[in-house]
Amino acid sequence: MARCDTCGNDYDKTFTVTKGDRTGTYDSFECAAQALAPVCAWCRVRILGHGVESEGDIYCCASCARSSGERGIADRV
Repeated sequence: MARCDTCGNDYDKTFTVTKGDRTGTYDSFECAAQALAPVCAWCRVRILGHGVESEGDIYCCASCARSSGERGIADRV
């Protein structure tokens, strides 16, 4: 059995995820997302979808990007 890098659970069905040069072992998608998903620069929620990126920052949506002062970003055209 292997231990989850996020919660420490010793589990027989762990899986590994490689992102760039980083590899982690997780017991659930929830733990993998907690470890790997980016965080919105405005509201701090984990971004599990595409998000919106501007000038090196990533936001969960255009509304958060606008709230932080970004202009010209829209969820839909």
